[in-house]
Amino acid sequence: MTTITAKIQIYVSDNQAESLRLTTNAYRKACNWLSKHVFKTKNLNQVSLNDLYYTDLRNQFGLKSQMAQSVMKTVVGRYKSAKSNGHDWSLIVFKLPEYDLVWNRDYSLTQQQFSVNTLDGRIKLSYESKAVKKYFNGTWKFGTAKLVHKCQKWFLHIPMTKEFAELDYTNVNHIVGVDLGINFLATTYDSQGKTTFYNGSVVKHKHGKFKATRKQLQVRQTPSARKKLKQIGSRENRYVTDVNHQITKALVDKYPRGTMFVLEDLTGVRSATERVRVKNRYISVSWAFYQFRQMLEYKAELNGQKVIVVDPKYTSQTCPKCGHIEKANRNKKIHSFKCKNCQYKSNDDRIGAMNLHRKGIEYIGAVTTGA
Repeated sequence: MTTITAKIQIYVSDNQAESLRLTTNAYRKACNWLSKHVFKTKNLNQVSLNDLYYTDLRNQFGLKSQMAQSVMKTVVGRYKSAKSNGHDWSLIVFKLPEYDLVWNRDYSLTQQQFSVNTLDGRIKLSYESKAVKKYFNGTWKFGTAKLVHKCQKWFLHIPMTKEFAELDYTNVNHIVGVDLGINFLATTYDSQGKTTFYNGSVVKHKHGKFKATRKQLQVRQTPSARKKLKQIGSRENRYVTDVNHQITKALVDKYPRGTMFVLEDLTGVRSATERVRVKNRYISVSWAFYQFRQMLEYKAELNGQKVIVVDPKYTSQTCPKCGHIEKANRNKKIHSFKCKNCQYKSNDDRIGAMNLHRKGIEYIGAVTTGA
C-alpha cells in the first residue's frame, strides 16, 4: 500500500478567507485547550474524552459536531505519535492555524471544486486541480486532509492511498546502485555497467548563498530580519524538494519495470555530520537524503519498481574489482579512489554506486535462495 500526500493550493475570496481563518483559529484554540487536559490526565481514550469534553468543545469554541470529534482525534494522534517516537511526556502546543478534515464529512473534492465545512457553514472553493486529476480514476482512497494557511495562501494536504502489488524479487530484471552525496547529488551504476552523475555544484552554490544571507540576517536581530529568515528557510526547503523530485523522477523514468534501486541506509546522516569538515557541515545537514529516499520509494512503487536500503559500511572503501577493503583506498579531498591492492582507479562516488549495485545482487541472491 502506498500513501502520497497531494498538496493543493486553494483559491479564495476575501470573505471565504475570513471564514477559513476564523475556523482554523477556533480549531487551533480548541486543540490547545484539550491538549492541556490530556497532558494533566494522560487520558488518550477518545471515547472517554468525548464523554468528558465534547459539550465544552462545542459550547466554548462554537465547533460543529464533526469538528469537535476531529479536535479530539488530532490531539490524541499527536500525543500517541510523540509517545511512539520515544519523546518524554510533555505538553503539546498547536502553534499554527490548521484544521483536520475527514473525507466526505468535513470536506469533499470533485474535479471542479473543493467543499469544506466551516463555522459559517459549508463553502465551495476552486483549487489548482491539475496536480490531482490522476487521483480521480477510482483506484485511490482519499484520507483525512489538513487545511493549512502558509505564506498568506491556503493549501489542502490530502493523503492519497492505493494498493499496489509487491514486486517479487524473482522478477527483478535490473539493479541500480544509487550513491548520494554533495558534489554529485546522485551517482548511479546499473546492470549494464553504465554510470550516471547528477551534478550537485549548482545546489551546493545555492546552499552557500542561502547560508550567507541567513548569516547576515541573524546578525541584524530585527523583526523584519526574523521574518525574512523564515521566508528564506521555506524557499530553501522548496528548492531542495524540487531538486529531489526532478532526480527521482528522472531515475524511475530511465529504468524499466522490475528495476530495484539500492541506496545506503542514511538514517543517521545528521549525527555523521559531526565528522564532516565545518565548512561543509551546513550543506551536509541540509541535503534531504531521507526525503530523496521517500520520493524514490513511492515513485518506484507506482512504476513497478522497488527500493531497498543496505548497510553503508565500507561502501566507499571497498574495491569493486578485487574486494580489497582499506580506508586509504579513498582520497576524500580529491574525490578519487585507488585500490592499494590491484591499483584500480575511479571517482569515489562511482565506487560507492558500484558497491551498492553489488550489494543489490547479493541481496537478491540471499532472498531468492533463502540464505
